[in-house]
Amino acid sequence: MYKLLSSKIWDLHSKQAPAIGIGLFRLFYGLVTFQEIIFLLYFNHLIFDPIPYIDVEFPMIPFFLCLWGIIAFFIIIGYRYQFAVICNYIFWIVFVNFTPMQRDFDGGFDVFMIGAGFFLLFMPGNRAFSIDSLRQKLSTPFTHYSTHSKPTVSALAYYLPVAICLGLLYFDSAIHKMFAEHWRNGLGSWLPSTQPYYVSAIDMSFLLNNEFLEKTIGYTILVFQFTFIFFFSNPHLRIVYLLVGVGLHLGITLSFNIYPFGMGMLIFYTLLIPFSWWRSLGELVISKHPSLIVFYDQQCPLCNRTVLTLNHFDIFKNIDFKSAQEYASDYPVLASLTNETLLTDLYALDNNSRIYSGIDTYIQIFAKMRYLLPISVLMRLPGIYHYASNKYRAIADSRTRISCSSDCIVTTPLSDNSFYHRFFEQFATRTPKVFSTRLSKALIVILFLQLNSTIHYGLIYRFNLDTKQNIIASTLAQASNSSLLLSQNFSGITPHALYLHDHFAGYDHILGITYIDKNNAEHWLPFVNEEGRLLAPNWGRVHSMWANIAVTPNIDNKRLHKFIMKVTAFWGQKIGLDLDDTLFHIKLKKIDAPAYWVHDQLHKNFSSPWSTIGTVKWNNGTVAIELPENINEL
Repeated sequence: MYKLLSSKIWDLHSKQAPAIGIGLFRLFYGLVTFQEIIFLLYFNHLIFDPIPYIDVEFPMIPFFLCLWGIIAFFIIIGYRYQFAVICNYIFWIVFVNFTPMQRDFDGGFDVFMIGAGFFLLFMPGNRAFSIDSLRQKLSTPFTHYSTHSKPTVSALAYYLPVAICLGLLYFDSAIHKMFAEHWRNGLGSWLPSTQPYYVSAIDMSFLLNNEFLEKTIGYTILVFQFTFIFFFSNPHLRIVYLLVGVGLHLGITLSFNIYPFGMGMLIFYTLLIPFSWWRSLGELVISKHPSLIVFYDQQCPLCNRTVLTLNHFDIFKNIDFKSAQEYASDYPVLASLTNETLLTDLYALDNNSRIYSGIDTYIQIFAKMRYLLPISVLMRLPGIYHYASNKYRAIADSRTRISCSSDCIVTTPLSDNSFYHRFFEQFATRTPKVFSTRLSKALIVILFLQLNSTIHYGLIYRFNLDTKQNIIASTLAQASNSSLLLSQNFSGITPHALYLHDHFAGYDHILGITYIDKNNAEHWLPFVNEEGRLLAPNWGRVHSMWANIAVTPNIDNKRLHKFIMKVTAFWGQKIGLDLDDTLFHIKLKKIDAPAYWVHDQLHKNFSSPWSTIGTVKWNNGTVAIELPENINEL
């Protein structure tokens, strides 16, 4: 098996694939991270303050979140890629493990993002849709863009992250699901979708009220997750797993209020798109014939860099850049222009033989790029056009030129110091056997860590096996716990026992919060509404705090008091209430979470009446919460 694994690794490594999918994966990962940072900034005081706005324990948190946001932006645009992904990986680990994010505000996808970030360290994410690839071209400015071949990467860069981050995750999750009654009944996706705390603002009742459809979806998910790791790489089944997986996680993103989890999973499906689709897409969107020809001064360093930059962002390849010295004479329509005139400006020729120069050339370039048409329109406006023309003229007249041909210019390409290039290209080329052997060992270690997590939580924990009675078993259990701590914190390997029977069993009541205004009128805090839904933006990790930690089948009063204090202090001051003059009411609603299908269960839970069970009163930064001692018995 070890030799088979090494052989398979080398076969995949030898297979080249377009870099587009990896580039999009990096871009979408950066976007998901960036939106989560914005979320953390918005809920900064709720998440990180012991008492929101009153006791600020981490005043530097916004500063470090802004730094992280800059790093995420670098990842989105592909700038200083290796530096950015290393910093991002460190930020995820630090924020998850050294702040209340993990303990009280687990987003449900934090360790998953750590795992994805770990693989990004070794992926060629800077080969497509990146500023780094432009910097690589600009390091040799006198090399025409047409000589640069389309970037390709090893197929391993596609298969390994999918196999480990999706395949092993799904298999682990499927094992846990078999212990949940509602999943065995085919209602795994139906039950959470009937619980007010978990649904988004989109009403999915037309799906939930179709029992056959819901059970079909539930059993399809089980089969999909059990088989994914074994068959996703099969060319004949790859599209099936792609479509089912995208549908599954798009459904999670739209129907549940844990949208970051759905989006985080969706980004991996850019790696599952067949390579031939990328090639076909390129043939479809790239113009067969350019609609604008731009002539530039080949002996002008600034002109060469401008051409490389414009071509880099010309996604649809509607523009062809040609040297004025070499090609201008091939176009009779330019015969009226002397060579000296052509070299003083950037000239362009469209398909209707119209000639443009100077700032008008840039206006046409942006228009032909299509997605930059708004900039082209903006530049035509009076005032802006005049200003841009003057700036262009000042730069064009002050540019320097070289006195010899490009043959006399020696430039050094920008070196690639990425981990991928060092290990998957340089090291693999020099020592292919050592490369495949070491990578095989690394994959076996990852597989062992995942099996340790699956067996520990999926079997020993589920069957309530007692390991303390046996010395050997106890020692192995301690070693297993230590391995779990390392694998979860640094590689994202963790049990994926989400929304199972032990989560919903006894989940027959939910809580909401209202307040009394100065006119003695009662209003719902913008947190949980009268239906029992958590309102936007209280989704993601804030939803997890309230629906998975504060309010559970067996409510812990100490934890509940803590989060009631946080929510009332945060939203009270967010909406401008004077906390000391505001009385908050704690509301309770009875709901049902059956393991069998019930028609219109969502609206039955929505329409259930509320009752007031307690009050919250603030006084000079101190909160007094009055609640029944045992809410679980109400």
